[in-house]
Amino acid sequence: MLQVPVVAWNAEAGTIVYEDEGRRTEVPVTGGACKLQWKADWAMRWFALGVDYEMSGKDLIPSVELSTKIVRVLGGEPPETFTYELFLDEQGQKISKSKGNGLSVDEWLTYGPEESLALFMFQKPHAAKRLYFDAIPKAVDDYLAFVAQYHRDGSNSGAALENPVWFVHAGEPRNEDYPVSFALLLNLVSASGAHERDVLWGFIRAYAPGAGSDTHPGLDRLVTYALKYYEDFVQPQKRYRVATEKEREALSALADALENMAEERNGEAVQNVVYEIGKSHGFDPLRDWFQGDLRSGVGPDARPALWFFRGAVRLRPGSRANSDRARGGLPYGSKGLEERASPRAS
Repeated sequence: MLQVPVVAWNAEAGTIVYEDEGRRTEVPVTGGACKLQWKADWAMRWFALGVDYEMSGKDLIPSVELSTKIVRVLGGEPPETFTYELFLDEQGQKISKSKGNGLSVDEWLTYGPEESLALFMFQKPHAAKRLYFDAIPKAVDDYLAFVAQYHRDGSNSGAALENPVWFVHAGEPRNEDYPVSFALLLNLVSASGAHERDVLWGFIRAYAPGAGSDTHPGLDRLVTYALKYYEDFVQPQKRYRVATEKEREALSALADALENMAEERNGEAVQNVVYEIGKSHGFDPLRDWFQGDLRSGVGPDARPALWFFRGAVRLRPGSRANSDRARGGLPYGSKGLEERASPRAS
């Protein structure tokens, strides 16, 4: 490709003349025979095609300004423009192809539905966003919350028309029920060790009777994503340690309590029992009890509603397997107490 000065042009013939090493050559401007430098080319596309709206990243602001001036010099009307912020990685650094610190669309859609990505892109376009794997679960649950709010408000209300999911679904959001959040699904997979979808659905139905893949297809999709996310990011980062004598005694007491509460459906009631066992066994601060106990099964982000899951998963009526492990010092699994690191991409 030559970068040469244009010395003459013929509008009727649609040609230009350029000079290179003292020799002049006439070529047509069509058919890919020549190309403007890209900043001017952008302006010419606007002018020739009548572009009336253009989106671009903040790093192209100078080019937008220059192209706008060129279009006006030609007597045209530049398009309305919208400048969005850049995407950042987990450390707040600009995403770069050369660094390989980005997250592709295909990678996102491996662990979360298309709607969650659309919502992530739609919200706060003027703010820099951290685009990395750990952002996916929050984006999924934000989407579920907006869907629920949309249907509570009513599809014809003013509030519904301001809801992001109205735009994500072009005015027709799906009317699906999600009795379990995506974060709770991830915690349930970790707590139960249920790495098969049928087993996981069994635990979900214990929490939400009547739920199933046929009646809740949206939730069934989330089950698939939760299993994949757990296998690729959570499970490889788990760390284990042997329980102390104090922790073994407390875990044994917890095992007995959960055995007696196997039919309990009130998450707060189960949580209160966990608190009391921690206090009665002298954990001060109580955080030490949760660091040993919670991380052994459901991780540091466990929520009260998960305690029902814990009771259902850990100890079912008539089963003493996990209780025996607790008394033997290997409370959950064969490696001892779990110390789980924050999920990261490998």
